[in-house]
Amino acid sequence: MSTTTVIAKKQSHFRNGLQDGISIGIGYLPIALTFGLLAKSTGLSLGETVLMSLLVYAGASQYIALNLIALGTNPAAIIITTFIVNIRHFLMTASLNEKVEKDHPVIKALYAFGITDETFSVAATKEGKVTTPYIFGLTIVAYGSWVINSGIGHYVGASLPQVLQESMAIALYAMFIGLLVPSLKRQRKIIFLASFAAVLNSIFTYILPPDWSGWAIVSATLISAVGVELIFKKVGGEN
Repeated sequence: MSTTTVIAKKQSHFRNGLQDGISIGIGYLPIALTFGLLAKSTGLSLGETVLMSLLVYAGASQYIALNLIALGTNPAAIIITTFIVNIRHFLMTASLNEKVEKDHPVIKALYAFGITDETFSVAATKEGKVTTPYIFGLTIVAYGSWVINSGIGHYVGASLPQVLQESMAIALYAMFIGLLVPSLKRQRKIIFLASFAAVLNSIFTYILPPDWSGWAIVSATLISAVGVELIFKKVGGEN
């Protein structure tokens, strides 16, 4: 196969990735705009907002981080919490590694950063082997949409009345409820997990000093996740 043919083939795969990524980019638009608005109301500058989206690139984690920042949480607690929320990406990228073509580990590490729930779903359900150019095309569109629209949301938020900016905080809780409800319908374990975590977080928030409020979320998440998993394994073993 000639060099020209190889390049043309790679360009074709890259364009296919771009096309498949457009729908994801459109889906990210309202969520990223809302994140930018909330970041503005939380006190982040435009540069800080865009930088968070550039370096973190994790919707739910960024929303949680905003909440923790607003509470004045210790940076270590914010890092641990976002790590726990994003730990599922280890499993997703490990699974996707079996489907993508062989390439240099550095190249894989680069596009692995762009793997989200949505890009993983698209790539994982694609027939046959997934090429490197396709993955880059897919992730670049989604990534660009998230970063750019986060900045736009912050910029637009700066022109909104202060009262409206502060009221946008309700979008944070609405998003979490929207993520949780579909899971509650599918698995009984999720109901126990969410309830247990909520109770623990309430208790820890009450007994811990105000400066440790962020650790209440971290502790409740870890204890509830491990505890509920052990309980369900035991019940399943007995059955």
